[in-house]
Amino acid sequence: MAVTIEILRSWRSPGRAVRRQLAAGVGEPRALAYLMGACALIFVAQWPRLAREAHLDPAVPLDARVGAALLGWVFLAPLFFYGLAALSHLVARAFGGRGSWFGARLALFWSLLVSAPLWLLSGLTAGLDGPGPALTLTGGLLAVGFLGHWALALAGAEGFGPAGDDPPRGWAGAGGTNER
Repeated sequence: MAVTIEILRSWRSPGRAVRRQLAAGVGEPRALAYLMGACALIFVAQWPRLAREAHLDPAVPLDARVGAALLGWVFLAPLFFYGLAALSHLVARAFGGRGSWFGARLALFWSLLVSAPLWLLSGLTAGLDGPGPALTLTGGLLAVGFLGHWALALAGAEGFGPAGDDPPRGWAGAGGTNER
């Protein structure tokens, strides 16, 4: 299935999307591609803010700011996210999770990729409008969107609940059918 279609479906049911990928046999190379793609998009999302900051404070040139963001998001952040996924799996295990280390990684990496449009919106807002109510709102949407998606995806990967985050029976959704 196309990643873009799966991302759209994932906003409706994050746990089911991760379970579907686990059942399809998605492996570590695909999970790493999700992580690197998400980190690359988040890096690109920083550009408008960095350009604004470089314009307002020319003491640090734009290329230095972009280089630092590249180092942080593309080279260091993936290592951090691997550690965070391991920690989330340990926490889920403590609460009765039955998933795997890979499932926890997939849930986090997939959630990062799914929330990338919110990162792009937040970066654009930071670049065009700067600090203020609009940036606070988009930052809040980003935090709620990412953390909520990650929590539901992790719950699906760890097997919490009898049906994870499936919608109630009879709920037809936007498409008019209740897929099972």
